[in-house]
Amino acid sequence: MATITTILWDVGGVLLTNGWDHKERAAVLSRFGVDWDAFEQRHPDANDAWEKGLITVEEYLQETVFYEPRKFTVEEFVDAMKAQSKVLEDSALGILGKLGASDSFVLGMLNNEARELNDYRIDAFKLPNFFDLFLSSCYVGLRKPDAHMFKLALDVLKRNPQEIAFVDDRAGNVEAAKAAGMHGIRYEGSDSLKREFEALGIKL
Repeated sequence: MATITTILWDVGGVLLTNGWDHKERAAVLSRFGVDWDAFEQRHPDANDAWEKGLITVEEYLQETVFYEPRKFTVEEFVDAMKAQSKVLEDSALGILGKLGASDSFVLGMLNNEARELNDYRIDAFKLPNFFDLFLSSCYVGLRKPDAHMFKLALDVLKRNPQEIAFVDDRAGNVEAAKAAGMHGIRYEGSDSLKREFEALGIKL
């Protein structure tokens, strides 16, 4: 087995709560009294473009929320979206910190997130202290589990895929990483991740 030199990480569901997933959307929509069904009908296509960096948050919200007059502003709504981001209850941040302190690995983000939320989360949770590179969907124009996103990561890193471990909480993304030749690990808590890393020869 090749020695692991690089570890790529999802963020929502591994390090932090999700940025704008089902639970977060429900909380914010309820707070502002926005109809869930009407929003969800408009969300998928707009979200795909937003997470790929093709439209701004204002354009996304114009399509999904502000297509009719509201008693609140875009700024108020965006602030509420950002407030949903918190450190995950059983976060892998502690493990990530130890790996970063060892200076033994290239550490990178490989996540699906829209630019405005991604930039906020990177800054608010000081993620540049942990990561060497940021292969976020909003920067590269691709979303997991698209195979092209993993190919791009390999092109950027110039590493043998067997040297790369990828951590994500979603099975489909893990399988896509495995299909690219990486060691895909599904995040099921920090203790489980430690065992997975130990099996790959990654010492904490």
